[in-house]
Amino acid sequence: MGPTRAQFIQYAPAALAVGALTAGPWSALAAGAAGAGAWAINASAPALRSLIACGFTATGCGIAAHQALTSGMNPLFALGLAVPAGAAVLAHHRNTADQLASLPATAAAPGSQTSQAQLITAWWKEFISGPTQTEGRKLIQAGADLAHLVLDAGDDHVSFSGVITVPQGQQVRVKAADIAAVYQIPVSQIEMGDPKHYAPNALPVTVHLKKAPEQPQITTTGAPTTPEQLWAAYVGGPDGAMPGTTLVLTRYDGPLDWEGIATRDRKAIGTVNLQDLAGNLDLETIQIALAPTDKPSQMGVRVMREHALMHGTMLSAVVDELSMDSRGYIRLGTYIDARAALVPLAQPGSGARHLYLVGGSRSGKSGVLEQVLLSAHRSRIAVILASPQAGTIAGAGLAAYCGDGLDEAMGALRLAYAMMLDREARYRSPAFPFTDPLILIVIDEAHMLLSVSSPYHAEAKAIVEQLTRRSLKRGIGVVLATQTPLAEDLGNSTVIRSQLLIGGGAVFLRCAKGQGSLVGANAVEGAEGIDLSMIPSSWPGQYAKVAERDMSGLDTEAAANPEDGTFGLGYLLTPGSQAVQFRSLHLDVPPTTLAGGMPPVAVEDCEAWRLREAIALTPMVDQRGKNLVGSLTDLLTKAQQGPTALPQQRAQTDPAGTGGSPEGQELIKPRILELLKEESIPMTAETIARKLGTTAKNIKPRLSELKKRDEVTNENGLWRAA
Repeated sequence: MGPTRAQFIQYAPAALAVGALTAGPWSALAAGAAGAGAWAINASAPALRSLIACGFTATGCGIAAHQALTSGMNPLFALGLAVPAGAAVLAHHRNTADQLASLPATAAAPGSQTSQAQLITAWWKEFISGPTQTEGRKLIQAGADLAHLVLDAGDDHVSFSGVITVPQGQQVRVKAADIAAVYQIPVSQIEMGDPKHYAPNALPVTVHLKKAPEQPQITTTGAPTTPEQLWAAYVGGPDGAMPGTTLVLTRYDGPLDWEGIATRDRKAIGTVNLQDLAGNLDLETIQIALAPTDKPSQMGVRVMREHALMHGTMLSAVVDELSMDSRGYIRLGTYIDARAALVPLAQPGSGARHLYLVGGSRSGKSGVLEQVLLSAHRSRIAVILASPQAGTIAGAGLAAYCGDGLDEAMGALRLAYAMMLDREARYRSPAFPFTDPLILIVIDEAHMLLSVSSPYHAEAKAIVEQLTRRSLKRGIGVVLATQTPLAEDLGNSTVIRSQLLIGGGAVFLRCAKGQGSLVGANAVEGAEGIDLSMIPSSWPGQYAKVAERDMSGLDTEAAANPEDGTFGLGYLLTPGSQAVQFRSLHLDVPPTTLAGGMPPVAVEDCEAWRLREAIALTPMVDQRGKNLVGSLTDLLTKAQQGPTALPQQRAQTDPAGTGGSPEGQELIKPRILELLKEESIPMTAETIARKLGTTAKNIKPRLSELKKRDEVTNENGLWRAA
């Protein structure tokens, strides 16, 4: 059986090039035979012209090589004539590129590539990796070679796979779109490995030059009904939330109550979009929980008719479990699989631990903080509390020092910094355990101190950065709570969040829409792909229950049940693990009633503690907000000299002479409105007073009056123009 038309066009140029260098002038006969053969098999005009041109080039090279050898010249000159012949062959391959995907694989000698593999490699070097002699062409990534090439060709498919490799120290930058453009195929036919699971200089790739028609994944008749069939039809398909996965059930108690393991064959599942998965299974997002396993190719899946954490766990029933165990962990809540959710507050023999807490309004953030205060109290850990928004923490009485309000909260931060300097002076080489107690610095609504709109922004940022960096080995931990994971809430400081996550656990609760994403600039390792704004404010079906309630004779003293809202529902991230869905313990009584009547744990008697009142009033940065006080001696000297407010923190005399008269106070209102409109950023009453050169006592009543007129708004103590 003779060669086919496609095979003739594919292999004739190589034969001409070899024949030209070996047969000398007789290669003209080979060129003529090739042209006649191409004419006889009705080759296309472009292929025929390319073949004849290749024949002429090869013939000329053969004649020149023959004359060079017969004249006794150096054989290297004859060998150099192979370069034009090879270039002619490569040009012919380009001209017949549209026939590449349809060419079948042919047998090759051991250790050599087939002609089709050679052509794939030639295209790769020509357009992607180089070296290339084509002028004016820019390579996609020079040096990005295609190693370990494997060709898979059949009657209905042609594909090749390999590993893109670059020199050590570089990173693969070749994209799927680049490969698709070179081989003139859709991007969907390119499969590249996830860079997170491979070395930076090596990335596997599979290219489907011709894809076989997809076979239906479900062979049973009728619509899919079982979880496995639904998964195969909607989730594991190419357009599903987890393509290429299969589901194996481990428990089945009905179509809306089952557990299973999703597996992808020898490939990591990666980040899963919970919204897409809920859409595939026609469920609410709150009815689905994912649990990463030890294998990246597997993911635990749980579907619930009623959420496992809907009824919560009462705090008063587990009060004995709130104390810190021998490993330094406390119970913060319950995981989706009913296991106790633990976070570290200390590490015996090494010091304290940090805790990062994120949660918007009505998410249960204050309840978590009250529980932490109670756990610290029962574990005999002293607490310094900074609460810029006054009167929001019910367990404030359990703290050894409480800064309630914006100015007082800044004072608590200064005291915490002074305690760290004092311990550094007394414990040059700390040996654990101390005789002094562990200390927790609890900062609620930290964005009110750290954001750029705060009057204490520079000082608070400098102090918190130093505390998160240096305090752990001195037995001082930081518990910092904000309303969103955005960098603005932490004063645009990457140091604070990174140190909090490295030094302890993190709790992520519901946030406002558009402010809860943990991807992109807010990415947190171990919590990839989570959007906290997707946590609903109520359980499925609660809207109907509210609408059906009889409002006549309403009991105003009835306590709210845990299932009335999703308070405390979120994700818990502990060091070295993945974020797992959990719910904090439900507090049904004030924390002070669970304290056992014991007084707050006292801070040790030291110079910083004895001068705490003066230290709380002493700014610790210079007038530019720089150069934080670095030694205990300088700090104590500055505190004993008396507080000196910074320019941006000093209340100046009233230039308008408003005083306290009603007429003068009425003149303040237009100035307040003008200031809020000009600044266009939310400000506290204290900030407004400082900028207007008066006191907060004069400003707050005027703000209340303006709010009644709907000219200003107040959100969490921050005022802005309506």
